[in-house]
Amino acid sequence: MNLNLRNAVIHNVSGNTQDELRDTIVDAIQNGEEKMLPGLGVLFEVIWNNASDQEKNEMLKTLESGLK
Repeated sequence: MNLNLRNAVIHNVSGNTQDELRDTIVDAIQNGEEKMLPGLGVLFEVIWNNASDQEKNEMLKTLESGLK
């Protein structure tokens, strides 16, 4: 079985509202299951690829701060 995880995740959330996307993210984080991490990674990849340089810098600052 050839499963493309990126395509599957994107397909599952395409067309979702902001509230639905928030619920998906919050549920994945609160659930704490390791199997949810790749899906969150795909969503982050979409965010990163669609962010401006300024937004990327803000994300990096937030990430750095959160890891201290």
